[in-house]
Amino acid sequence: MKFIRRLFVAFMLIYLLPALASAGWWYVKERPQSWREANWSSAGLLPKPAESPEAAVYILSATTGGMKGAVASHAWIVTKERGALAYTRYEKVGWGKPIRKNAYQADGRWYSNEPRIVMMIKGEGARHLIPKVEQAIADYPYSSPGTYRLWPGPNSNTFVAHVLRSVPELDAVLPPTAVGRDYLPEGKLFQIDADGRDLHATLYGLAGISAGWRSGLELHFMGLVAGFDVARPGIKIPALGRFGI
Repeated sequence: MKFIRRLFVAFMLIYLLPALASAGWWYVKERPQSWREANWSSAGLLPKPAESPEAAVYILSATTGGMKGAVASHAWIVTKERGALAYTRYEKVGWGKPIRKNAYQADGRWYSNEPRIVMMIKGEGARHLIPKVEQAIADYPYSSPGTYRLWPGPNSNTFVAHVLRSVPELDAVLPPTAVGRDYLPEGKLFQIDADGRDLHATLYGLAGISAGWRSGLELHFMGLVAGFDVARPGIKIPALGRFGI
């Protein structure tokens, strides 16, 4: 019984309290009440393609809308070929076409929330990676209508996490607020990244562990992630995000 009580207290401290605190702050925060009221315009985060001719690959993320925004974010992929005059944006959403392409501006706000750059590669490295990214997008197993599930996945973050694991040269993981990122495609319970640097074990995204050079050590429970990084020192707090270098 003591062990169970201690486990319950640990769960409360690590997962529940941060989520409740974030939900309380989000509830009183001024925010759009619907997608119609939200600002979807460019945040001016990326350089204009004509002024930056080199190839580029970005992963962006922004807090999502509704009460989901208290604990969750939405991620997408942006690419640009060398000399291209426009970016290409890819993402998975629960409406419209399964994998949406250029539905929004490359660095557009998401439900009025400013995006941030999770990962950026430019130049020759990006030029070589774009075909791999596009192949990983094409290989995503949940690209047909009706294959989106808000929680625990597969959702928008499951899609981007699949690309990151398939192209480990991107060398990034989604933020801890990317609920759904730990859902492994095709019902897998265990997966090792293509370069062998990270491993993931999960019970359909509901509970599990990720460990390795990129992930550090993470424990996820019901979509909430707690953990720490070693390569880039930092801690990951459920619902609040990553704090560190």
